[in-house]
Amino acid sequence: MGTALDIKIKRANKVYHAGVTICRLRTRSFQENESTEAWGPHRAFIRFGALGMPGACAEEVLSGVVVISSKDSVQHQGVSLTMEGTVNLQLSAKSVGVFEAFYNSVKPIQIINSTIEMVKPGKFPSGKTEIPFEFPLHLKGNKVLYETYHGVFVNIQYTLRCDMKRSLLAKDLTKTCEFIVHSAPQKGKFTPSPVDFTITPETLQNVKERALLPKFLLRGHLNSTNCVITQPLTGELVVESSEAAIRSVELQLVRVETCGCAEGYARDATEIQNIQIADGDVCRGLSVPIYMVFPRLFTCPTLETTNFKVEFEVNIVVLLHPDHLITENFPLKLCRI
Repeated sequence: MGTALDIKIKRANKVYHAGVTICRLRTRSFQENESTEAWGPHRAFIRFGALGMPGACAEEVLSGVVVISSKDSVQHQGVSLTMEGTVNLQLSAKSVGVFEAFYNSVKPIQIINSTIEMVKPGKFPSGKTEIPFEFPLHLKGNKVLYETYHGVFVNIQYTLRCDMKRSLLAKDLTKTCEFIVHSAPQKGKFTPSPVDFTITPETLQNVKERALLPKFLLRGHLNSTNCVITQPLTGELVVESSEAAIRSVELQLVRVETCGCAEGYARDATEIQNIQIADGDVCRGLSVPIYMVFPRLFTCPTLETTNFKVEFEVNIVVLLHPDHLITENFPLKLCRI
């Protein structure tokens, strides 16, 4: 067995919330031939309050241990830990030719970056060595911690990276671990925005041959298009009448990502998830419940910045025999409270 490097975050779900209180840091380095048991309650970081006095901070603190495991003693040239948050933007294939300058003008946007030396050059004993750490999640100035989001053309990610440098004859070791950031709750009172809708052949847009469509009447409502990200999207749909038999009724959640620079903006909509809420020819006059949970990581509070936007929509999709596809679109605004 060779030397293994690992990062263990104290919080099991790895979820942390953006804070605003500014803290000061003081470090204590691991000394050569020093047992970590002798550290007692000490950590690689000691938190200081806004007045510089030791104590607990009001903000979130990312904490855990770096674990070095080896059968034999390990010579090293130092161990460092880096906390990094970035926004990565890219264009879809259809937009590459339009905005060729995009790749040169838009680089990954750095949200947060902090590196500390955990251990100075020396030697680790055989067995397992654990080095505790703490990182306050705060930013300087007016910068904002965006919520973690894994999209197609916009990706917001926060990582911890531990690097152990070694001699020329031994390969350097690196371990990366992702942690999740939830944005600060919205300011002000949350106000639901219910929407009633009616779908008929006359209300449809982008129809080439409206006269060939079968007659139908669908009614329903969404309880709110202003949605709390931790609560489901709810409502109901009623098929009042339909000349053609219904094959399926589906809910489609869509992400709309906009990336841009001085040369222009590219807007792309892609599906996140599709849920079938009715199968077969639905009974007329029967209320079909609408219920959709927003998936973690693939959704975030609606976000609009100078260089990119992340928005969400929901489509109610009705399939009629033989091959008619009816879609009603509703923009959503997601928030965290």
